[in-house]
Amino acid sequence: MDIIQQQRHGVSFYACPSPAWSGTAHGFSTRLGGVSPAPWESLNLGAGRGDNPANVGENFSRFCAAVGADVNALVKNHQVHSARIRPVTRADILPNPVQAGEFQADGLVTNEPGVCLTIFSGDCIPILLYDPVRRCVAAAHAGWRGTAAGIAARAVDRMVRDYGCQADNILAAIGPGIGPCCFETHADVPDGLRCGLGEDAGAFIRPLAVPGKFSVDLKGANARFLRRAGLTPEHIAVCPACTACNLDVFWSHRVQGGVRGSMAAVIQLL
Repeated sequence: MDIIQQQRHGVSFYACPSPAWSGTAHGFSTRLGGVSPAPWESLNLGAGRGDNPANVGENFSRFCAAVGADVNALVKNHQVHSARIRPVTRADILPNPVQAGEFQADGLVTNEPGVCLTIFSGDCIPILLYDPVRRCVAAAHAGWRGTAAGIAARAVDRMVRDYGCQADNILAAIGPGIGPCCFETHADVPDGLRCGLGEDAGAFIRPLAVPGKFSVDLKGANARFLRRAGLTPEHIAVCPACTACNLDVFWSHRVQGGVRGSMAAVIQLL
């Protein structure tokens, strides 16, 4: 499966075009197709970045319309770089699409049609999961701490344990995020990955010429966690786009700091 860039109603986003995903509305946003002025130009979906809330609301309406999701059914978390997965229902839908999430967690899971799971990123790795057999979806925000703590695998485990899913039926889409080309770190990140993946972590860590500096592949590490959780390789799609390399398409926290907009990823059972 592939994740490709698409455009609908003037909004650019990434999604899996495979018919296997047809039971969902889903997508990963870019910064293109919205109404926000600089420095949030233009499809800013982050309510806490200083942008006018009216702009954020219009941007969400445009993004959700482009991917086929219901803007009035959003569920969000207050993301804290954890590995906590929160089960949600229609009772958790926010009354206003601009409203920020308050529950501290970095993952959402549901089996209720119409609930639109929403996560945010600006270099971190967004992950969407879908079981077309048991009709269950999950979304996870995987920064390096969440990646090292296995948030991707924990989301799968929650789907299996609480919703009766079988791991080999689950489809995964690992969206745009910072790539190993741009993610240079000190030893804390490799050490964290080694704690989570053991010897498998070595495949995603490359020492650089500067002593004590490393390049880390967070997308690859999350894919490995998903395979460990029981997903088949052909069910894991990885978007190659690097957010730090492509500032004309994405925002990057590492490059731009806090003066920027935010991307979002959504998934909703139809």
